[in-house]
Amino acid sequence: MDAHPLKLTVQSVVAETSSIRSVVFGVEGGAVPHWQAGAHIRVALPDGGDRPYSLMALPDLPEGTVALGVLREQASAGGSRFMHELQVGDVVRATAPLNNFALHAGAAPALLFAGGIGVTPILSMAAALKAQGTSYRLHYAGRTPGLLAFLPQLQAICAEGLAVHYDSDASRLDIAAALGEAPAGAHVYVCGPAGMIDAVKTTALARGIAADRIHFELFKAELAGSPNRPFEVELKSTGQVITVATDQSIIQALEAAGLDVLYDCQRGDCGICQCGVISGVPDHRDVILSDDEKASNKVMQICVSRAKSERLVLDL
Repeated sequence: MDAHPLKLTVQSVVAETSSIRSVVFGVEGGAVPHWQAGAHIRVALPDGGDRPYSLMALPDLPEGTVALGVLREQASAGGSRFMHELQVGDVVRATAPLNNFALHAGAAPALLFAGGIGVTPILSMAAALKAQGTSYRLHYAGRTPGLLAFLPQLQAICAEGLAVHYDSDASRLDIAAALGEAPAGAHVYVCGPAGMIDAVKTTALARGIAADRIHFELFKAELAGSPNRPFEVELKSTGQVITVATDQSIIQALEAAGLDVLYDCQRGDCGICQCGVISGVPDHRDVILSDDEKASNKVMQICVSRAKSERLVLDL
C-alpha cells in the first residue's frame, strides 16, 4: 500500500513573512480528500522520510486545492528547506489527511491559542467554528510585529474575535487573563512552541478546566529518541515479566499479555498512561514530562516511551 497516495502539484507560493511561506497545491484528479479542522498531511521528502504540515482553510482557496503554511527552520534537517525551495509546477507526494487535533464534536464555545507557525491548524479551526456559528476567541502571539503570518486571512475570518499579542510591547499575551474571560464549559485549543503549550495547559488546569477540555498539537511527539529494540517489562505487583517487541509499545505488549491498561492519546501528550519506574532506564519519547522528570527516571509514559536498559520494573 502506498504510504503517500496523494499527488500534489504546486500552484502558487507566497512569502507570508521572511521565514514563512504558504504553498497551494492542486490535487491530481481535482478530488480533495475530506478533511476537518486540525488535520495534517505528511509530505514525502527526497531522503525517503516525510514531514507533517497542517491543512489550512484559507479564504477564497480555489476548488480542488489544498494549502500549507511552511516555516523555514534555522536548524532545518532538510524538510523545511525542501519545502521552501518548491516552485510552481513542482510535484510532491503526501499521505491522506490525518487528524489528531480535531475540534470537540459538540457546540461548546472555544478558546484558541496560536504561537508562530502553530497558527496553521488554529486558522482552520477558526474558519470551521465561524461556519458552524459556534462562539470562539482566538489569541495569536509572536515576538515582534512583522513575524506573524496569515494576519490578513485571520482578520477576514475572525474580525473582532481575534486578539494579536507581541512579546515586545504591552499587548503581550496574558494566558491567565485570556482563560479567565472564557465562557463556562469552553474547550481550549493551543498550537505553538512547547513552552507556550505547557503554559496554557498548566494555567488552564490550575483554573479548574478539565483535562479533557484542553487540546493541543505538537508534532515533535512523533520523533523517536533512538532505534527500537526489544526489552523486558517486569510488573512490581506480580513479578510477571513481559517482552516488548521492536514493533510494539509497552501498552500493546501488556494488552497482548491480557492486562487491562489505562491510556488515551497513545502519542505521549496526555499523561493518562503515566506510571512509576522502580528500576531500569526509560527511553523517554513523550512531550509531557519536564526535563527534570525525565532525568529522574522515576516516571514514564508507557504509550510511546521505551527502555534504554534491558529491563524496566514498573509500578504496575
